[in-house]
Amino acid sequence: MDTQGDVREFLASRRAKLTPEQAGLPNFGGTRRVAGLRRAEVAMLAGVSPDYYTRLERGNLSGVSDNVLDAIARALQLDDAERSHLHDLARAANTSPRTRPRRPARPQIRPGVRSLLDAMTDAPAFIRNGRLDILAINPLGQALYSPAFTTTARPVSLARFCFLDPAAETFYPDWGDAADTTVNLLRTEAGRDPYNKDLTDLVGELATRSDDFRTRWAAHNVRLHHTGVKHFHHPVVGRLDLAFEAMPLPADPGLTLTAYSAETGTPAHDTLRLLASWAATTTEPATPATE
Repeated sequence: MDTQGDVREFLASRRAKLTPEQAGLPNFGGTRRVAGLRRAEVAMLAGVSPDYYTRLERGNLSGVSDNVLDAIARALQLDDAERSHLHDLARAANTSPRTRPRRPARPQIRPGVRSLLDAMTDAPAFIRNGRLDILAINPLGQALYSPAFTTTARPVSLARFCFLDPAAETFYPDWGDAADTTVNLLRTEAGRDPYNKDLTDLVGELATRSDDFRTRWAAHNVRLHHTGVKHFHHPVVGRLDLAFEAMPLPADPGLTLTAYSAETGTPAHDTLRLLASWAATTTEPATPATE
């Protein structure tokens, strides 16, 4: 990843989204030559000099303090995900090649985590990494994501499935939202781990093969994705609107447990039970998801 370029484009894109009225600044009319705020206006709101802010927006975050980053975040009205992303970019910019932490070997799913997945018999659940690779999944989870498991490649990549498999447009009824979420999560991960070659290679592949991905990646949007509702159209049981919880595993940095549920008495709950019945009749066991 080009950290300096990412800083420049991220800050410029956030500045372009904020109007003087939204920032509480007077608008004296006339034609503005830039979309959104001017650099000098951001500097004034953040309490730094225009020259210093210009240096930061050009991608030079060397030596910048957390207090200054927080002031810029307030000036640009960044949300929690954007604020965290800015701090991640600053950490990357201030980490020399000599002090960069070694990327650990491909994570192994601990037996206790696998047992937890297997015990979740009524909830589709899986473990993913920051690249959105499914590293472990329970039988009901594999039944839910069966369209993504038609490939022989392991681990199954939800990012590749979303952008490179035509089945994804049917599987995700709101495909545009699913595509936005996928890219935003990858962009967030790129800020946390910009020197991850596997992630860089994935982004390069998707940008080369998918115009939809490339356009979204250029927007520099980020997202925290811990809870909400996801919509699926399963090829066997049909529509499923499921609540999800995405929980980072503290003992396994970089891994996230995602589990789905449906409220008792809802159509989604009945359909989820139908999915479980279908999964029980299939002879294929849950596929080991690791390479």
